[in-house]
Amino acid sequence: MTVPTTVDVLIVGGGPAGALLGCLLARRGIEVLHVEKQSSLERDFRGETLAAPSAVTLRRLGFDAALKEHGYLETRSVTMRMEGRQVFTIDYAKFPIGVLPIDIPQPALIGIFQQAALAEPGYHYASSTNCTGLIEQGGQILGGVLKLADGARVEVRSRLVVGADGRFSKVRKAAGLAATITPMGRDFLSFKLPRPADWGHQAQLVVNQDKHLVVLPTFPDFLRIGHNLPKRGLGDVRKQGFDAFREGIAAIDPRLRPLLDEYLTSFDDTSFLEIFTAELDQWARDGLVLIGDASHTVTPILGQGVNLAIQDVVCVAPVIARSLKKSHQQLQAAEFDAFVADRKAHKAQVTRYQRIQEAALGADTPFAVWARRARYSALNALPIKYKVFGKVINAPHPIDPVDLRTGARQSAARAVA
Repeated sequence: MTVPTTVDVLIVGGGPAGALLGCLLARRGIEVLHVEKQSSLERDFRGETLAAPSAVTLRRLGFDAALKEHGYLETRSVTMRMEGRQVFTIDYAKFPIGVLPIDIPQPALIGIFQQAALAEPGYHYASSTNCTGLIEQGGQILGGVLKLADGARVEVRSRLVVGADGRFSKVRKAAGLAATITPMGRDFLSFKLPRPADWGHQAQLVVNQDKHLVVLPTFPDFLRIGHNLPKRGLGDVRKQGFDAFREGIAAIDPRLRPLLDEYLTSFDDTSFLEIFTAELDQWARDGLVLIGDASHTVTPILGQGVNLAIQDVVCVAPVIARSLKKSHQQLQAAEFDAFVADRKAHKAQVTRYQRIQEAALGADTPFAVWARRARYSALNALPIKYKVFGKVINAPHPIDPVDLRTGARQSAARAVA
């Protein structure tokens, strides 16, 4: 594999954040090398729901036709069932944004971004490529050291390195940017089951005492189900045996029992997720910036990870472009001060909300369980619930006019084709 050894921007990480940023920068005529350690996109992802603002943003950026060509599922509502009673419902159609969240597999979404990026002459993509270190001189990051698919090592000089490599970011570690890790009181096992034709398109949180399931309709015809475990409790669950695990799932939501008996056959059908938050005081150094989970990891509550990543990208792309034009030197950390302050505040708000919900889900006494159910029942009766939830899931994305224009051109070109 041949990669350029000098580029404007080196992006590390092939998830939605890295792929979308590479596309937006390449559309602006910026030379980008985008590297990903995996050999292909065919792997399991958990965060596949795009909140309504993200769906709006991607359409305005010119991806509407490609999304429709692949297909997606619209999520119509979210409900909470606690101890066998439905206590809370949010109808997404009642939000002023007027667009429903959509579910699309992440490999497809990333592929859509990459296909658009590859049409630009300045975009280069290297899979099976690891960033093993950063090039540093005089306190500035000057690029990255890459290990290519054939084992060769190459130094790539860039005016900016973007760490978009997720919750266990190696770029973050190599840059010496320390994160405050806060473990949550639970971890997660997730799995997929075929979705019955009459199931509906609502996301569901099904709670029984201190145990719960997140049940999400997933494109094209699956249910993605997450089950909470006590922190570091996976070993105990395995010791109790798979049959006991499956019975525990069915006890929380008996509707799933026929599907569980037929399709969930061993722990090999499940995927483990450690739940924690990672918060950083510093997201940037001279020559480097972090985005997505690398900059601030959130929990799975309300599936905000991919949406926060998309917001990061549309906010940071114009900052990078303007800064590259101002000087031929390394991009200075100060160029990102406003971006970091704005995004840090939003992500902190999301994290605070998630921690409140995490604490509520951990209720383990009869009074705490009753009080939780009473709170959600009371909130359900109030119109203010749409304002409360809207602040978390429907924060608008400010899109730069340049990206809007390139998105409109992309849409027009697809229409003509």
